[in-house]
Amino acid sequence: MSAQTGVRLRYAVKPRPAVRLGPARAAARLAALAGCLALLAGCATVPKDPVERAAFEANHDPLEPMNRTIFAANIALDKAVIVPVAKGYRAALPQGLRDAIRFVLDNLNEPVVCFNCLFQLRFKDAGTTTVRFILNSSLGFAGTGDVASELKLKKQVGDFGQTLWFVGYGDGPYLVVPLFGPMNPRDGVGRIVDIYLDPFRYIARRQNYPSIVSSSRVIVDGVDQRERNLDTLAELQHESIDYYASLRSLYRQNRTAALHGEQAAKALPTAGFYEDPGK
Repeated sequence: MSAQTGVRLRYAVKPRPAVRLGPARAAARLAALAGCLALLAGCATVPKDPVERAAFEANHDPLEPMNRTIFAANIALDKAVIVPVAKGYRAALPQGLRDAIRFVLDNLNEPVVCFNCLFQLRFKDAGTTTVRFILNSSLGFAGTGDVASELKLKKQVGDFGQTLWFVGYGDGPYLVVPLFGPMNPRDGVGRIVDIYLDPFRYIARRQNYPSIVSSSRVIVDGVDQRERNLDTLAELQHESIDYYASLRSLYRQNRTAALHGEQAAKALPTAGFYEDPGK
């Protein structure tokens, strides 16, 4: 037994204050992430021949053993926890209410889409996104309705991973991230930057909203996306000889469409396990 057992501490340990990054430090971290991205993207030389390039892109998975291990863990977690929650969400809420929740979540993301459209010099798309946000936030009753789509204002696609692609960054190796699923280094960096681009993050901080508010937004978004993919993913898993390879191929097809500003194809999960294919 230690000789100090039972001795009362004379000084209370004060909790460390939360660290808030200033613009300079945030920029430095983003620059470091971009540097790591450049290294990862350059890990493999992409063939110039079109046929060889297509084969390379279809099979470029140098971390496949590790990816398959993480994939198996993700599937186990999905089956044990996420699917039951998604089914409960479907049973508890009618379709109309689930759609309203989806509209709100999409509307909250419109500023991030707008910023990335501007970064990519897609000024018309940025204008469309801005008008969509204004209309849906007002006439759509805080985003619970998609008035803009009814007025033929098409929902745009825009994220910082797409912006990095626009300026010339390659995908890098295929990755499977715990819980979030298929990804690549470029889009992983992009997702982090999009968090900092989200103005509602700073509004919540200024209003001293508890972190549970931001966390709830992420959780509800994930549950809603998974609910919308319950049937299609179950069917895909049932029909696939190699479910891992099927999702890898479909993820790449979906991401390629998004990079070119197109809406995702049907039943192709993208960022994370459960991205709504129709977003």
